[in-house]
Amino acid sequence: MSAENTLLEQQRVHDLLGQGPLRFVVGGKATASANEQTFPVYDPGTGELATDVYEATAEDVARAVDTANRAFDEKPWARLPANERSVFLQRLADCVEKHSSEIAELESLDVGKPLAQAAWDVGNFSQTIRYYADLALHAAYETPIPVPHHEARAVRLPRGVCGFIIPWNFPFLLLGWGISPALAAGNTVVVKPAEDTPLSTLYFMRLVEEAGIPEGVINVVTGTGAVTGAALARNTQLAHMSFTGSPEVGRLVARECGQNLVPVKLELGGKGAAVVFSDTDLDRAVSALVAAITLNSGQVCCTASRWLVEKKICDRFVDAAASRMKQLRIGYGRDPQTEMGPVVSPKQRERVLGYLKKAQLEGAKPLLEGGVANVAGREKGYYVRPALLGGSPDNVACREEIFGPVPYVVEFRDEEEAIRIVNQSSYGLANSVWSADLRRANRVAEKLVAGNSWINAHNVFVHGVPYGGVNLSGFGGGVLGSNTFFDYLRNLSVVRPL
Repeated sequence: MSAENTLLEQQRVHDLLGQGPLRFVVGGKATASANEQTFPVYDPGTGELATDVYEATAEDVARAVDTANRAFDEKPWARLPANERSVFLQRLADCVEKHSSEIAELESLDVGKPLAQAAWDVGNFSQTIRYYADLALHAAYETPIPVPHHEARAVRLPRGVCGFIIPWNFPFLLLGWGISPALAAGNTVVVKPAEDTPLSTLYFMRLVEEAGIPEGVINVVTGTGAVTGAALARNTQLAHMSFTGSPEVGRLVARECGQNLVPVKLELGGKGAAVVFSDTDLDRAVSALVAAITLNSGQVCCTASRWLVEKKICDRFVDAAASRMKQLRIGYGRDPQTEMGPVVSPKQRERVLGYLKKAQLEGAKPLLEGGVANVAGREKGYYVRPALLGGSPDNVACREEIFGPVPYVVEFRDEEEAIRIVNQSSYGLANSVWSADLRRANRVAEKLVAGNSWINAHNVFVHGVPYGGVNLSGFGGGVLGSNTFFDYLRNLSVVRPL
């Protein structure tokens, strides 16, 4: 992008934020909250106020769900042939691509991540919509059932209103992962973005209107988890609920949905492991794992935050990783030289720094000192330096999710020991195995308790391959695969005795 275009996109973003307090969108209309309460949104790279946003009350959330219900019942979206819905979704993807620069600017400002990473997220959003729009064209919505003396068939139909609570680390990408299959299946949606990062989702609603999506099909309510999120999770009119976030909040969402017998999908945290054998390409493994743990400043649930390294190469691996992490360029997200931006908030920075202290009190060895990072001209930003710890797998930094650029190194002697250490975690989202021996790599990958095992790579997301977790990492079905699409259709058996 030329410097002139970059300045233009930044000006458009500035103009948008200057219109605050920003309103949420219900039934196609920009709406202030019933009590006119607002909350601040900060730029984590500067610590300065970006804008104010209206906080939706429980009354506002109920109205949004009612609006989505009316759109499902009274408007043609749920009854459109799949090819006609797909036309709208492809058009929506076109609009996202047309305005991708503005969205990436907002995402970088809102989350703090480097602009190139934000742009990748926006591109992935479009790919996700297109994947499910195409999948919907080829799905079987009616299947004959061969049983004696009866004419029987199974019919798949859209569920109704689906609720989504989106986290702050990948707000736009995960918006796409969430709503795309639900919309392609013919449902209507109500979305609650994280209070720290609502900007790209609010901007997206302009594109929903531009694409001609009928009013009420997609609705967004902004606010805190305690007020807006809780009201959405407990709403009895939902047909399906999806939450992405911490296990602690996931339990609360599941409890509310359980009381109302609303099906719920939980995509929760992780404490992923990378098992590195001595025959691997060490430089490649180090480069990939450092990139994984510093992506989005380590605020990635599926990242490899436990590095299990075979004893005979562990010292060399640590030296190479520490060297690479020290060279990392930390800075403002919209600086093109930045490789790692700030964490999202002061609270998140204190969490990371607190874990560094607790880990060392429990005996962790600091292999690379972390701490506050000083970025010239951005003294109020929420920056941290990557840290590298090592020691016993029983240490708090090896057991609990830090959600920051802090990997923990554990030595192992053989694959049985490595498997045992990996599987002692309460989480179960994603691990990777690094070895030139593919028979061993596959054998170990299949023994790791998680929803995903990757070989000689980490953070591999392919549309069509299911991604989800087990144990503390979630339940209710994953995302990105065809099974996710069918999660948003209810089954009906139609039977006639002969």
